[in-house]
Amino acid sequence: MDRRESLRLLATLPLLTCVKPVSDAAVVKGQATASKKQAAPEFFTEHEWATVTLLSDLIIPADDRSGSASDAGVPAFIDFMMIDQPELQLPMRGGLAWLDAYSRKVAGGVFVGLSPEDQKRVLDDVAWPEEMATLDVLPGVVFFSRFRDMVATGFWTSRIGVEDLQYMGNVYVQEWTGCPQEVLDHLGVS
Repeated sequence: MDRRESLRLLATLPLLTCVKPVSDAAVVKGQATASKKQAAPEFFTEHEWATVTLLSDLIIPADDRSGSASDAGVPAFIDFMMIDQPELQLPMRGGLAWLDAYSRKVAGGVFVGLSPEDQKRVLDDVAWPEEMATLDVLPGVVFFSRFRDMVATGFWTSRIGVEDLQYMGNVYVQEWTGCPQEVLDHLGVS
C-alpha cells in the first residue's frame, strides 16, 4: 500500500464512524415499510440494491427454521432507514463502494459478481476484525459491522425473525396460575 492509498483510507474512516444507533421508533416505522412488499428501492441504485440483498442473505441465510433476511424484508427496511435517517446515506454508499473496490482488488470483480467462495473470502477479511483485520480493510470492517447490526435489527424485529426466536411474549393469557412449583423449587424460593 502506498502513502496516497493509506491517506485515502484514513480520510474515509471518519465518514464511516458517523453512523448513530437506530432508534426504536425508526425500527417500528421501518418494519411497517418493509412489510409492504417494496417494488423498487427509494434510496439504493439497482446495483446497490442487489448488493444489499445479497449481503443481507449472506449474513442471515434461510434455514430449516425460518426464511432469509430478504424473505423478512430486511433490504426494504435498510432502504427505509436510508430515507428516514439521511446521515446514514454517506456511510452506506461509501461502504458499498468500498466493498466493490476491495472485491475487485482481491477477486477481480464487483461483490455480487463473485463466486460464493470469493464472496466468503472478501467477507472473512472484514467480518472477524479481532482475528485478521489490517489497516487496508479497516473501513470495510467498520462498514460491515454496522451493516450486520442493521441486518440483525431488521430481521429480528420482523415477523419472520420474531417467529425464528420463538418469542412467546405478547400472547394473551386468560388465567395466570403463577410460576410452576418445580421452577420455584429449583430457584429456592417460595
